[in-house]
Amino acid sequence: MVDFTSFDSLSIAFGLTMIAGLSTGIGSAIAFLNRSASPRFLSIALGFSAGVMIYVSMVEILQEARESVAKLYGDKLGMMTAVLSFFAGILIAAVIDRLVPSYENPHEFSLVEEIAVPVDELKNKKLMRMGLFSAVAIAIHNFPEGIATFTSALLDPRLGITITVAIAIHNIPEGIVISVPIYQATGSRKKAFIYSFLSGLAEPLGALIGYIILFSFLNDLVFGILFAVVAGIMVFISLDELLPLAIEFGEHHLSIYGLIAGMMVMAFSLLFMM
Repeated sequence: MVDFTSFDSLSIAFGLTMIAGLSTGIGSAIAFLNRSASPRFLSIALGFSAGVMIYVSMVEILQEARESVAKLYGDKLGMMTAVLSFFAGILIAAVIDRLVPSYENPHEFSLVEEIAVPVDELKNKKLMRMGLFSAVAIAIHNFPEGIATFTSALLDPRLGITITVAIAIHNIPEGIVISVPIYQATGSRKKAFIYSFLSGLAEPLGALIGYIILFSFLNDLVFGILFAVVAGIMVFISLDELLPLAIEFGEHHLSIYGLIAGMMVMAFSLLFMM
């Protein structure tokens, strides 16, 4: 049984969630240093992130969810609960995605080159609005990701590290999307970075609120359901956001190569850690 109240467990889980969320700041730095942001590299990196998240969700997290519930109710009910919770997670992610209008939706990225145009070609007000709405929308999407990272790290720190890396990679382009239009509109790197940074805080905030709400209910059943829901959310993010964006940034084959590489790295890391 996992000790959900251990200070060490909580601090590690919360720290990893902070790292994942605040990686949007890395995107800001990339945007300032190189606005082209190497689309081919981003394509491979995003595909890699998707591969890690899909593999770990289907092979590791879903299995952990089934085993957690099976401790109380047996294998059959454990599997049924895990499967239903998995698709519930997909539904939750899809509903959140639909509630955000496409213009403000971080899943509807524009290429960095398309955003970073001279200010005199677009009104400052429109650019600022684009950046602010992107920050709000990304914060909304980051909230359940924070719960996913925190929950995973709380149960298994090594798994939490893997998920943190995968989510951090896909948060980097989100930081670019926020910072570039705000910087173009205001000329202030400080403002652009702050808004990007604040959007990333939604992940540790999601972890904190999720833990406060669920603290008194945490047991093997609740943890199993949460884990399966997390797996569903991560698979939806990978298929709806990461892969389409990876393909848009570069060649189709590059994103698939990255996807396969991510799955291979995750598979061998799990084998070596057994």
